[in-house]
Order: sequence, then C-alpha cells, then structure tokens
Amino acid sequence: MESKLYGYARVSTVGQNEDRQMFALTEFGVMEKNIILDKISGKDFNRPGYKRLLKKLRQGDTLVISSVDRLGRDYEEIIEQWRKITKEIKAYIVVIDLPILDTRMKNEYDVTGTLIADVVLALFGYVAQMERENIRSRQAEGIAVAKAKGVNFGRPPKEKPEELDVYIKKYLMKEVSSREAARAVDIPQSTFLKWVREYCHMLED
Repeated sequence: MESKLYGYARVSTVGQNEDRQMFALTEFGVMEKNIILDKISGKDFNRPGYKRLLKKLRQGDTLVISSVDRLGRDYEEIIEQWRKITKEIKAYIVVIDLPILDTRMKNEYDVTGTLIADVVLALFGYVAQMERENIRSRQAEGIAVAKAKGVNFGRPPKEKPEELDVYIKKYLMKEVSSREAARAVDIPQSTFLKWVREYCHMLED
C-alpha cells in the first residue's frame, strides 16, 4: 500500500488563525484534503480531528506539523503522542519549524531520524520539567516571603454573629442544644462548636 502524507493543524477558537499553519503544510507538499484541523478552546482539549487522524495513519505514512506543540498541551503529552505515532503506528513525523525532528532522516553514521528526534524530545521534556520545578520553587519562595511580611493567603476569617456569646453561654448552661444555637445565629453546627471550644480555651487562659 502506498504511503500517504498527512498534515495536522491546531488552533484555539479564540483569537487564533490557522492560515500560517495551513500555508506551511501546503508549502511542504501536503494536499489540502489530507490536512486535518482542530479548533479547540483552552479549557476543552477534546480533539476530534486528531483522533480521526490517528485512525487514518498507517505504518510508513508521514505526519507533518508546523511545530511540535501541535501534538499536545505539555511535553508529557507531546512525548506520549510522539511515541504512539512513531512506535505503535510506526509512521514518520516531520516538524517544519524544527527540521532536526524529522524521523525520516538517516545520517552518514546510520543514525535514524527517529533516534535523533527521541533524544531531542527527551531533552526538551527535561528542560520543560526543570522550568516547571523552578517556577514552583519561585512561587514557594514568594509565598514564604509574603507570609513573613504578614500577608494572609487563606480565606478571611468568618465574622462572628453579634449574639454568638449569648448562645454559647446558653449552650454551656444546657438551655439550648448546639443545633438550636447554631440555627439561631445562622451558622453551621460544626462552626458553632468550634467557637465554643475557642471560648472555653479563652476562659481557661
């Protein structure tokens, strides 16, 4: 069976235009009828076009994309999709923006493009992971500094009802149940009991 050349383009439905990707794919030689386009929002990553493409791809076919991030939202997903296409389906991938990611290649040392691309992708994935860890570290450091300056990142404390003390005393005198007291001051029973404990601790101090 003759191998086929497919193109895949993906854009957000908000403020993005597919023309650049479509032009790059057709310039590469992909026929328009073999280009599959997904328009998806940032929140919904369901890609019906991409799923349809995976069903079409056969061993020996070539998938052309303008940039490697068309395959996924992050490098874990990109690497997983790359593995699925090159290892499971055994199709080729060409990334126009990064010619080294062309699994059809074979150099003078008989190193295949698939091997080169796997190494490059693994490096990209490592760099992306390190950057995420650095971002988390900077965020943690920023939060620690802010807390040291007295910035409170939690929810503001719930304001206590005016008649809370009255009903706490009634509860301690066994004049009302905790449920009745909580209902009277319009707060959850668990919150009322927590404030009762705080009130008792304050008296002990």
